Formats: sequence, structure tokens, C-alpha cells
Amino acid sequence: MTLNALDRSDAPGMDQLTLSSVPLVPEMRLFLAEDAIVLWARLEAAAGAPLPAPYWASAWVGGQALARYILDHPESVAGRSVLDLASGSGIVAIAAAMAGATDVIATEIDPNAIVAIRANAEANGVVVTPLEADVLDGNGQDAQVVLAGDVLYDESVADRVRPFLVRAAGHGALVLLGDPDRGHLPAGSLDLVATYPVPVVGTPEDALLRRTNVFTLRHDPSESPLGSAAR
Repeated sequence: MTLNALDRSDAPGMDQLTLSSVPLVPEMRLFLAEDAIVLWARLEAAAGAPLPAPYWASAWVGGQALARYILDHPESVAGRSVLDLASGSGIVAIAAAMAGATDVIATEIDPNAIVAIRANAEANGVVVTPLEADVLDGNGQDAQVVLAGDVLYDESVADRVRPFLVRAAGHGALVLLGDPDRGHLPAGSLDLVATYPVPVVGTPEDALLRRTNVFTLRHDPSESPLGSAAR
């Protein structure tokens, strides 16, 4: 099922969304779920089939941290082309556009997320190009900056994301990673550039987290392209 419009109260489940400010990025507003689990159940009921979890309906803390960093350090993206990986709500891509990136592509494989990104970008008065595609076998599509906010949430996903980020860095991109350390960070080659407290209000998965970080990924030709997880 693809959502027709996020702000339509008669669209299935859409009365569960509210245009809300984001704790770490109060200058931004996003269409967020009051309860993502209830939203997921209602979307699946309307579709009559299993659907991906609506990650796009929550502001994950790794993405919030990366968005905050970008807005506080606009020189990281200003005047540069940007690819935001697994963009979800679009929070990181929107921050890049707000900070002066020349071209922002937000990738997602969930068609509902594509609609959410478009609606959230419009709500914040910026231009972001949603791309419904799995780009993880590539190297960043010649983007000068690759952004990854809270994309290492699961080991099977992280096993594909880590080598993608290594390839993007090797291709010359500045790679910025927002992550509260869910246990799947790449081993080595990470430089910590910022740490933020986790907002009190967040997803259930974030309830036990206390801080969230932003890293840069250095290109190390000697590092394994598999980018195994730090333990």
C-alpha cells in the first residue's frame, strides 16, 4: 500500500500522524506517529498484507543526532551533493537541504517512506529528491557526502550497510554516521565528532539509550571491505 497523502485524515492510519517538532532539531517539523505500532497495525489491516515497519513515522535518535550536527556544522554539506542512506522520515536529508547542500537524494526501499520524505521536505520548505531504490551494492552514486542516520539497527542490515559506507569513503565521499551504538558499528576507522543526550521522548527501542553519537568514517585502504562490527 502506498500512502496518497500524509496529511489526509481519511487515509488509512493517517490520523495517527501529527506534524510535530523534533527534540534535538526543534527548528524542524515532521509527520510522526503518535504510536508507530498502532500505525503499523492499521496500515497492514488496510493493505490486507504484511508491510515493512513504518520506520519513517518515527524520529530515530541516530538520525536526530546527525541532523543536529549538520545544522550546527553546515560547512559539512554546504555547496555539495548529498546522498542520505535509508532516509526514513527524511530528517537527515532535510537537515542537509536546510544547511545548503546543492543536491540531496534520499534513498529508501519503502514506498511509504518515499511519500513521507516528500511530505516532510515540503513541510520544511526544502527540496529533497526521494529515490526508491536499494543502493547498497554501489558506492554512493558519486555523492560528495554520504549520510547514514541510525541505519545500523539490525545485524543483517548492518552487514550490507558497513561495506557500502567503506566503499563510499574509498570513492572519496565524506561519510557521516549518526548512531547510538546498537552494537553494529564498523570496527576501526571511526572518528567521533559529536555526542548528544538522547531525548526523553523517542521510540520504544530508544528507551534504554542515554547518548547518541556522530562519527566520520575514514578511508583506510588496508581495512577489510566487509567492515566487520565493533564489539
